Amino acid sequence: MRILVIEDEEKLANIIVQGLKAEGYAVDSAPDGMLGTEMAFSHAYDAIILDIMLPKRSGTEALRAIREKNNQVPIIMLTARDAVGDKVTHIDAGADDYLTKPFSCAELTVRIRALLRRAPVQHSNTLRVGDLEIDRMLRQVKRAGKRIDLSAKEYGLLEYLALHSDRVLSRAMIIEHVWDASFEGLTNIVDVYIRQLRAKIDEGHEYKLIKTVRGIGYGLNDGAA
Repeated sequence: MRILVIEDEEKLANIIVQGLKAEGYAVDSAPDGMLGTEMAFSHAYDAIILDIMLPKRSGTEALRAIREKNNQVPIIMLTARDAVGDKVTHIDAGADDYLTKPFSCAELTVRIRALLRRAPVQHSNTLRVGDLEIDRMLRQVKRAGKRIDLSAKEYGLLEYLALHSDRVLSRAMIIEHVWDASFEGLTNIVDVYIRQLRAKIDEGHEYKLIKTVRGIGYGLNDGAA
């Protein structure tokens, strides 16, 4: 899952970004409302965290602009003000949630998970593909009832594959959603992580869930379709 953080307080932005990355999310950040809006238009984010008091373009203006283009992406507003009127204004303008500073990264993470569960293609706390089970609240993975330990990035990749188990995902699509705009690593990073996942998910099982479609990319399915 790829998240955009639009926050001008550098220290707070860094805390949010690092906290979300530790949870396995790919995270981009913008220090002002103008750049943040442009990034929201340029990439398919799974969620946006948007401060209200921003330079160049306020969070309120950015919210309205983003909603004109995208009525689907979940948006959490951040503010130092706790007035009921402000909450009503931004919820009416299209915000999905509202978090008052100061807040803990744990609370923000829980709010994000709740919003992602309500997004159109993400209906359940638990994803199942064959005998593979992914608990998205606990971030736990089991196959045939046996717990599998994954790194944060391995989990992010597996969850993305499971959310789109009816599709073949290209390497570019996977990098777009599981990594972030700052990624400048190996071009075969997806292949490396797919190999790691196969060793943990498919090894020892007769039926292999992770599929390779040569020249296109990867998919996760149980062959039932």
